[in-house]
Amino acid sequence: MSQNDAENLSSEEQEQSSDSAAERIEAGKLVDVSEAIRYRKRAQLAEQKKTILEQELVSKKSEIEKLNKNISQMKIERELIDKFVSAGVRDLEAAVIIGRSKLEKDSETSASEVVEQMRKEKGYLFNEPSSVKVSSKTSGVKDKLSGTTGTLERAAKKASQSSSRAALQEYLRTRRNLV
Repeated sequence: MSQNDAENLSSEEQEQSSDSAAERIEAGKLVDVSEAIRYRKRAQLAEQKKTILEQELVSKKSEIEKLNKNISQMKIERELIDKFVSAGVRDLEAAVIIGRSKLEKDSETSASEVVEQMRKEKGYLFNEPSSVKVSSKTSGVKDKLSGTTGTLERAAKKASQSSSRAALQEYLRTRRNLV
């Protein structure tokens, strides 16, 4: 082979390699292997982030549902407490527990209906208005108060029972002198 033949072969090889490169670009714009690997890794990372975010979304939604349920229970309990206090309940905690269980069984009833029903069924939970005034001592028993403490206690009792300003001033004057 002569030098010209070698030059012709090398130029032919160059034309073939440039033709094959042009064919690759036209056939679908092939990408280097390293770039394809990078794109694949990025896609896998994006998919992993997507699944993590979906799991977080599900957990946040369940947490929101729990909190909404707690809020609704607290509203019901607050309404029951208000109704029981206005009805004059003796044992508020027991009444609220019983009332909440009744409301859970029958969701159509209101808090005021539950209070009235409990007033009929469990009257011992409520204060009954006393029509008879109960005195603390009979007429035959005398106070065992003596000395200066007796005077101060009598003045305090008189001031609290009479609700008059003069009795209050008398109590304060006695207290100032004795204490």
